[in-house]
Amino acid sequence: MPRRVCVGLVTSDKMAKTRVVEIPRVVKHPVYGRYVRRKTVCYVHDESEQAAQGDTVEITESRPRSRTKRWELVRIVEKGRNQVAVSLSETSPEGETK
Repeated sequence: MPRRVCVGLVTSDKMAKTRVVEIPRVVKHPVYGRYVRRKTVCYVHDESEQAAQGDTVEITESRPRSRTKRWELVRIVEKGRNQVAVSLSETSPEGETK
C-alpha cells in the first residue's frame, strides 16, 4: 500500500528530532453548508533537525516511532519568513557577520 504524502506548516520545533506539523483542510458543514477550516496535527520525525517553526514541509507516513509519532520529514518546501528575518538581522550593513 502506498504511503500518504502531505504538505503542512511546522508549528513547533522545541522537541529533539520531532516537529509538530499542521495540515490545513476545508470541509463543508453538514447542516449549515458553510465551509469551515479544520487542521490535522502530526508529529514528524526530523533526524537532522533541519526544519524550523514557520517552514512549509512535505511529510510522508512511516512506521510508528513512538506513541504519537508516525510521520517522517521528506523535504522543506519553503523556509519560513522568520528564518529569513533572523539571518538578515545577523548581517551588518557592510556584509560582515556579527
